[in-house]
Formats: sequence, C-alpha cells, structure tokens
Amino acid sequence: MKILVLNCGSSSIKYKLFDMATDVVMAQGGIEKIGLPGAFLKLTTPEGKKVVLEKDMPDHQVGIEFILSVLTDKTHGCIAGYNEIDAVGHRVVHGGEKFASSVLLTNEVIEKVEECTDLAPLHNPANLKGIFAMEALMPGIPQVGVFDTAFHQTMPAKSYIYGLPYKFYTEYGVRRYGFHGTSHRYVSKRACEILGVNYEEQKIITAHIGNGGSIAAVLNGKSIDTSMGLTPTEGLLMGTRCGDVDPGLIPFIMEKEKLNPVGLSDLINKHSGVAGLMEGSSDMRDVESGVEKGDERSRLVLDIYNYRIKKYIGSYAAAMNGCDILVWTGGVGENQWITRREVCEDMEFMGMKIDVEKNDGLRSEEAIISLPDSKVKIMVVPTDEEFMIAADTLEILENRK
Repeated sequence: MKILVLNCGSSSIKYKLFDMATDVVMAQGGIEKIGLPGAFLKLTTPEGKKVVLEKDMPDHQVGIEFILSVLTDKTHGCIAGYNEIDAVGHRVVHGGEKFASSVLLTNEVIEKVEECTDLAPLHNPANLKGIFAMEALMPGIPQVGVFDTAFHQTMPAKSYIYGLPYKFYTEYGVRRYGFHGTSHRYVSKRACEILGVNYEEQKIITAHIGNGGSIAAVLNGKSIDTSMGLTPTEGLLMGTRCGDVDPGLIPFIMEKEKLNPVGLSDLINKHSGVAGLMEGSSDMRDVESGVEKGDERSRLVLDIYNYRIKKYIGSYAAAMNGCDILVWTGGVGENQWITRREVCEDMEFMGMKIDVEKNDGLRSEEAIISLPDSKVKIMVVPTDEEFMIAADTLEILENRK
C-alpha cells in the first residue's frame, strides 16, 4: 500500500510518499511560499540530491496538484498515476478533547476539527486546506487525521487543569493539551524496541528539542504530563517562544510596550526565546558557535536553555517515581551534543550517567549514550513523525476491512 503523508502549514506543504509493503520512502519534499511571490517545491531524490522547481502557487490545492504532478513526472516521479496512491495521512495540529487517537476523516470528523480552530487558529485551517484539496483532486480517497495533541489525552486532570476559574475550562476548553505528540509516541516506542523492553512497563522521559521544544513523561505507554500547554508557548525556552514566564508580567509588559493582544502574541511567539535573548538569531547552532568563541551572551543563553530542560526532566522523574529511559530527539536533541551532555551531567542522584565519549560528536543517529552502569538508559532516537502518520493510516484502513 502506498500512502502519501501531508503536513500543511499556512504557506507551506511538506510531503512524503511511503510504500508500506517495503517500508521505503519513495519520495519526499516540500513547498514553500504558497500564495506569495517566488513559490517553489524542493524535493530530495533517492540519491540524496536536492532539486528546486519554481511555480506560481496561489493556494494549497494548486500546491498539492503540483506535488501530485511531480510524483507522476517522468523525470522526478516514482509512480505512473494518481491511482497508485491508496490513502493520505494528514498531520492535524489540534484535536482538543475530541480526539485521543488518529481517525478516518469523515464529514462528521472534519466538522469536529473545524470546531477546534479556536485552539489552533494558525494551524488547523491550514491542515483542513490540505484535506479539502485532496478530496477535490482525488474524490473518495481514504484520508486519515493524525493529531499532535492526541497522545497527551491520557494525561490525568491534575496535569492538565490550570489554576484559573474552572469555568474557563468548561466554557472555553482552557487546559493543557500538549503538542509534538506524534513524535513523543514514536521515539518512546522506538526506544523500547531498540532496548528490547516492554513499552507498557517503562518510565520514559522524551525530550523533543528543536526550534520548538517539549518534554513528555510517558508512564507505562501513556503520556501523563508534557511541557507545552494550551498553546505551544508554554514550557521550555525555544527558538522564538518564551516558554514559562510569570503570568503577572503579561499586563506589565503590555502596559510598558503599549501592546494589544495581537502584539503580545507576536512578542511571545516570534520575538522571544533564544532570538529575544540573543537579540538576533534563533538558531542554536549560532549559540553553540558563540560559546566556542567565548561569547558571554551565548554562554548565558545556552545555560538558560539547558537549565530549563534539566528542571523538566527532574520534575517528570519525580512525577513517575523514577525514570528508566531518557530519549533525545528533534533537531537540537539529535544533533547538539553539548546540550545533551550539560543537561545529563550532575544527574547521578537519579541514576543517570552519560557516556561522554559516545555522546560528544554524535549527530542524528540511533544510539545509547549512557554508561553501562547507568540506571537510566540515555538514548538518541531521530524522530519520524511522517512514518508514524503513515503507520496509523495503514492500521486504520486495515481495521476498516
């Protein structure tokens, strides 16, 4: 079975085509600048070569139609016709409390996704555009929604209820939802496969650290807490997001800077975090480079960044009465070995001993980076959210038969 996975953003579309019978990625790429001048599709050939194709793409339907034409193109394609695609799996950012697992997309389901738009006004509408475009281009093709929030729906109320008037939860759905759920689910399961242990008998902390970052506590196969909240702004210090702050400073800053709600949202989502502290770049590679050159600001930012991660790991170990496995993933978690080392150092009190020789220099490959006598297995597991979406899509279609 061939499954196309789509991840639609407001002006972008990422895609992968899987042959699930052979576990082969047949094609992958992405479109950027939809609705803007200079739109283009960048694809990666099976040999690893990057190819850029420019085209005017005013909307998502034109963009997806272009992806399909490239997939069937004689030069860059890998299938003879659209009919070789058996199903489409979509990343959907927010499922609220309505979806605790991936689901076949029906009209009723789509209506419920639309009802969650208030919770993800920048993401869900774009995800829906991809769903509607595929229905228009390939009527009747099975489509599956895989929700970023679904994995965290197993959190107990004590983890997700905020200390605000309870009516905000009942009337507006204000609570912790968490994100990156597909990634946390994939790497926690994959870590157990590598170790040969029972997923449903482990205390696992997963650290998805990238431009956006979150940590999850996975107890016996279920998420019981995670660092992102109602929105992806809460939790860790991120590329452009502030993470945890004193709520009392919000009206203070609004008054001082004469900000309205839109301006405040822009500040805490796009101009804070690493970018705000560095007063420039949000890229952790630039921070790492600055540290190597002895730049004091870079050292401070890295210290703050790593300290937040360390605190969450410690708190989740407390919540689960211990930790068996710590998994690093995401762009920073997979590649920035200095963060992994500095976070895991001085954690012997909870049985965590990192193997510096194995860790330092390791980038983007599956590995165990703890010492043999470490009670906590420390691992690097590159995430594969697209494969998880494809696997969920396959399972749903097979169970439907």
